[in-house]
Amino acid sequence: MAFEKITESASKYRHLEKMSVQELLENINKEDAVVPGAVSKVVPQIEALVQAVVDKMLMGGRLFYIGAGTSGRLGVLDASECPPTYGVPQGLVVGIIAGGSKAITEAVESAEDDTAQGWLDLQEHNINSNDVVIGIAASGTTPYVISALEKCRENNIVTGSICCNPDSPISAASDHPIEVVVGPEFVTGSTRMKSGTAQKLVLNMISTSAMIQLGRVEDNKMVNMQLTNEKIVDRGVRMLMEKLGLSEYSEAKELLLKKGSVKKAIESFRS
Repeated sequence: MAFEKITESASKYRHLEKMSVQELLENINKEDAVVPGAVSKVVPQIEALVQAVVDKMLMGGRLFYIGAGTSGRLGVLDASECPPTYGVPQGLVVGIIAGGSKAITEAVESAEDDTAQGWLDLQEHNINSNDVVIGIAASGTTPYVISALEKCRENNIVTGSICCNPDSPISAASDHPIEVVVGPEFVTGSTRMKSGTAQKLVLNMISTSAMIQLGRVEDNKMVNMQLTNEKIVDRGVRMLMEKLGLSEYSEAKELLLKKGSVKKAIESFRS
């Protein structure tokens, strides 16, 4: 099948400037509603990638996301949430964005065209064959990302990809391609919309499933979360009270703060 850049196709809607706010919102919501269905079609591909990530992490490897623009920012977001949510060390999940940290808050558009920098950015983290690198690119054509994945494969590093066009160049450079085809955007070519939502859903699925498989969740609780603020401490205290049958809030809080995590507090209480 020939490569078709659906993400750049014309919107199904015309004359957006003539719509009322209500019409805009209803139509955007109508388009957003197609995203979960598109994701459901690629669950088997996501499963294969998650299993590869888990296998490598059990061998001491890491997970890298690499992207440009919105795609890169979504990878950085997902990576940055793993330590506080699951108590894993910084550097186990790493987000790399074309243009560096500046590009997280400002557009550095030309950075995505650099075919050498992606691999150089990965090398700064001593990337090796124990790791997995997932390239994220809504169009599936971003040179920065594709060239980085190609270099990874040359160095026997497992690769995955997330894009929103079928039969894309990034998929050809990936061991585990995921193509979530959500159709044209409401605003033509604005892939921060449906495509971005699709990528975020897939990233949630990958990191959450991997962390659960690695034992970072018990029942449905974040028992390894970092106690970084009072809201999180309160959540942890209530987990302990429920799990251990404690009736005194202050007792549970003292135990939690002493042990540093819900999981360690439960283990110490039972020992």
